[in-house]
Amino acid sequence: MPVQSIWTLLSWGPEGWSDDIAYGALVTIALALATLPIGLTIGFFVAWAKQSEEPSLRLAANIYTTMFRGLPELVTLFLFFFGMPILLQYVIRLFKPEATIDVDSFIAGMIVLSLIFSSYASEVFLSAFRAIPKGQYEGGYAIGLSKWLTMRKVILPQLLRIAFPGLENCWLSLLKDTALVSVVNLAETLRNAGVAARVTKHSFLFYSVAALVFLVLAILSSIATGFILRSLGRREAR
Repeated sequence: MPVQSIWTLLSWGPEGWSDDIAYGALVTIALALATLPIGLTIGFFVAWAKQSEEPSLRLAANIYTTMFRGLPELVTLFLFFFGMPILLQYVIRLFKPEATIDVDSFIAGMIVLSLIFSSYASEVFLSAFRAIPKGQYEGGYAIGLSKWLTMRKVILPQLLRIAFPGLENCWLSLLKDTALVSVVNLAETLRNAGVAARVTKHSFLFYSVAALVFLVLAILSSIATGFILRSLGRREAR
């Protein structure tokens, strides 16, 4: 392929595809960032349930993680995107026969990725919980802190520091898993690169660009998480 043709294809504007790829990268980042707090919250409470003294909570948490870690991510996405509207539509039509249900690709991807992310994050949190000595809890109770304050002021800071390296790996996996949502027509990085590849017949070029985008995001994430980890270490030292 001539060099001039490459620059034309990768240019900005009507003749190039860089603006579409850049928009897809923003959607990828937005999807990952929207998924992260939901997945972390669910993962934390699933881990808390796994070490609960209540057998039913432990059972429910173990079933949750087994299901979402055991199912292929793509199958989970298809089940939710195509199956959930059918189920909701059936229920709603009992009360409103003419109603129709459509699931937004971004929302579907965010929910499914949150479920998958939380199932792996819960294992990281569970390992961190088990690494904290029981004396830390007892010490908090001994100075008059409630269970909630002991968790917030004593346990949680240690938990985040211990779990952070594992959560970093979960985040990088989440970034890569956003590409799966391209199969339900969300205009993220991989889908826009695929459209460009089909239209221009230059598959290698545009899939290489998509790979580069994900690699750059992973490098930037590693830099950011390294900074956060050092900040957590300094705060604990103080």
